[in-house]
Amino acid sequence: MAKQVAKQVVSPVGSNNSLRHIAIIMDGNSRWAKKRGMLHINGHKAGVERIRDMLTVCRDEGVEALTLFAFSSENWKRPAREVDALMKLFQNYLKGESPRLREEGIRLRVIGGRDRFSPKVLDAIQTAEEMTRAGTTHLVIAADYGGKWDIVNATKAIAAKVARGELAVDDIDETTIDAELSMPDLPPPDLLIRTGGEYRISNFLLWQTAYAELYFSTRLWPDFTSEDLSEAVAEFHRRQRRFGLTGDQVKGNPGA
Repeated sequence: MAKQVAKQVVSPVGSNNSLRHIAIIMDGNSRWAKKRGMLHINGHKAGVERIRDMLTVCRDEGVEALTLFAFSSENWKRPAREVDALMKLFQNYLKGESPRLREEGIRLRVIGGRDRFSPKVLDAIQTAEEMTRAGTTHLVIAADYGGKWDIVNATKAIAAKVARGELAVDDIDETTIDAELSMPDLPPPDLLIRTGGEYRISNFLLWQTAYAELYFSTRLWPDFTSEDLSEAVAEFHRRQRRFGLTGDQVKGNPGA
């Protein structure tokens, strides 16, 4: 059981600083394995084991959605043997974890392109999504995903509607774009975590994380524990989220 965190909530106007959606860039698997003289895939296998711990903390904190950056659109450039091993690991995770996720009321979905996945991986994705469809909390796995890819796809969909006469150019706004991006039915991430000691977001959820709080950890992903996530959550609740307002406005003193 993950330890409970005493939240120190600072409330922005119109919000209770609630934490509904956490996104994580799971970085450091290969470096973790290399430090131990192992193959890179062993680091990824160790990293997969952390997902259960993260889901436990999210459940205890009342988080509605957890999105994990598992495989970027740029990762296809890695050595073919490593990519093949990652795809097999992904397939095995989907098959092995789906029954447990269904029992725990967690809905799994995969976002990203699907045209480069093998038929076996595609079948595993579709089976897992269908098996867990009734879940009320969400585990989102971003695979063959890139934030630029997401925005380009949304732009194409909107352009097609304009071309068909279904949408006027002057009617395009942020809501229009939101509706065409991945996860339009989920709240945007409130907290974006990156492990592994790198300080960038690497083309992950570029639009959706516009106002996310960023948290960077030096721990390599396989070493990132439930306690580490609980500390990230506690840090989130210590922050003041302004959303373009001044600090005084957030505190309820607009004339200060």
